[in-house]
Amino acid sequence: MIDHDLRERILTAPQSLLADPEIMRALIAANDDNLAENIIDLRSLAVERLSQRLGELENAHRNVIIAAHDNLAGTNRLHRAILQMLDAGSFEDLLTALEQEVGPTLRLDCLRLVLETDPNDAFKDEDLAALAKHDKVLILAEPGFIDKYIAAGRKTSLRKVTLRSAIAASSQLYQGQEISIGSEALLALNFGTGHPPGLLVMGATENSHFNPSQGTDLLEFFAQTFERVMLRWLP
Repeated sequence: MIDHDLRERILTAPQSLLADPEIMRALIAANDDNLAENIIDLRSLAVERLSQRLGELENAHRNVIIAAHDNLAGTNRLHRAILQMLDAGSFEDLLTALEQEVGPTLRLDCLRLVLETDPNDAFKDEDLAALAKHDKVLILAEPGFIDKYIAAGRKTSLRKVTLRSAIAASSQLYQGQEISIGSEALLALNFGTGHPPGLLVMGATENSHFNPSQGTDLLEFFAQTFERVMLRWLP
């Protein structure tokens, strides 16, 4: 016989039993034990199937909430990084912001700005000494380097944003890094007619931090904003 106090609690709040999946499964299993061997209780099978489906829906709902939270947090970080770039009062200030503020805000392990240019044509002699101390973030490359780096030996159309695992050629952009870069985001920069192209390289130690299956809308917006910021100081 069931305990009297327990019986009273059940009768007082029967919904508490219905809301507990483990109790309901135990009751259904107990009922199945009392059935003859040639009888199949379709009701218990339906309840079990619905219980599994409910668990799947709860997991999917939880994953959607987590993804939405991550997307919102990523958007907020990108907006803060853009504001940090807009605060720069000179090209040197922008390089400092990229290294000390933008990179950490975006949670990057490495951030590089590659400009295809002849330094003697693009910058005045007095500027070169000031830029030299930013060699960890600024790389001056020969014409054609950016397309070759993005293509990585493949015949493919170049996109605004390319996400991939780090390749063997990546090491030339990450010299001086004490950590190993596992994946990277390549943001192609177009500064308009008369200006050579540029490239923002975002590196992360995790191999899965950047991968081709991810969306690129936010990074495309970031690249377009950076292009407009750079136009202030291009000759």
